[in-house]
Amino acid sequence: MLDRTDMDSTERVARLVRQLLAKRAIERPVGADDDLAASGLSSLDIVNLMLAVEADFDIKIPDREMTPANFRSIARIARLVRGLCEQPAVSG
Repeated sequence: MLDRTDMDSTERVARLVRQLLAKRAIERPVGADDDLAASGLSSLDIVNLMLAVEADFDIKIPDREMTPANFRSIARIARLVRGLCEQPAVSG
């Protein structure tokens, strides 16, 4: 059985990536495992994607998780989001 949370987070991240690509007038399909930089996103686009993910999922990505590896592909971002959403909220 498919885990709906996995599918939803991946689809939401994919939607954010497509919106960013559209803003940059980049018209190419991007698969879940495709390298986002190779797909045309700049380092500034990736920073904007980080901010969009935080806003869309209502999460705070810890500085230690804001690495190029975690934002290399839709699948990696979705995995990061799922992991952060499963953690209990930390106060302070």
